[in-house]
Amino acid sequence: MNSIQKLNRWGDRHHPKIIDVIRMLVGVLLIIKGYVYFNNAGYIREDIIQYKLIRQSPEVILAIIYYTTYIQLVGGAMIFLGLSTRIASICVLPVIIGAVFFVNVLDPYFNSELWLSILVLALILLFIIEGSGTLSLDYLLSDFKKTGANKN
Repeated sequence: MNSIQKLNRWGDRHHPKIIDVIRMLVGVLLIIKGYVYFNNAGYIREDIIQYKLIRQSPEVILAIIYYTTYIQLVGGAMIFLGLSTRIASICVLPVIIGAVFFVNVLDPYFNSELWLSILVLALILLFIIEGSGTLSLDYLLSDFKKTGANKN
């Protein structure tokens, strides 16, 4: 057994359930934000153009908005379900880093959304390190593989 498998096994034994609940809440939050972005793509596009955050053609701006939207929807669902949590967290990470820096540009005064973005960024970094945990599809599928392999 290599050291990565030992580390995963140790992490599964010493992983508090509250981190899994927090992971699920962050996943739901990302899904909600993706849905809001999807419904307000035109408004977000106008803000980007007005504040000159991205100096590209409108098509590139719209592509970035939809990329951000779908990454949050799919990544949020994967994080919620605990399916390849580390990979989903790595994919969501640039979007969250962008949110931390661009939210402050759009609203230079005290902004509660900025603090929420910073909190989500910290939690995403935690999930990259911790992984899915025991309340996840990854754990369920790995347990299924173990029991299925023993039956043969």
